[in-house]
Amino acid sequence: MAWIYLFIAGFFEISFTTFLKYSEGFTKLWPSVGFYVCGIFSFYFLTLGMKSIPLGTAYAVWTGFGAFGTAIIGIIYFGDPANFSRIFFLGLLIISIIGLKLFSKTFLFW
Repeated sequence: MAWIYLFIAGFFEISFTTFLKYSEGFTKLWPSVGFYVCGIFSFYFLTLGMKSIPLGTAYAVWTGFGAFGTAIIGIIYFGDPANFSRIFFLGLLIISIIGLKLFSKTFLFW
């Protein structure tokens, strides 16, 4: 279950970074509220995941998953570059996350 919590935390991290972009420096109310709400949920689920996943692994997976998802959102919605090198290294990031999952002490999802 801890891994599921960790991936939920990652989805909320992607959400709060997206809201951060839409908030335009916290000058827009609802995107700013969305940022804070998603941030709270992200850290809450990260905390639940870290109850049984080692700190370094949990943090690396959380930030890696969030970075990957945020980069994809940037490419799709904000016109960020999508060249070969960028996609290649995003792929390496996913491979690294999978490796951390496979070689952690808590291999199963529960």
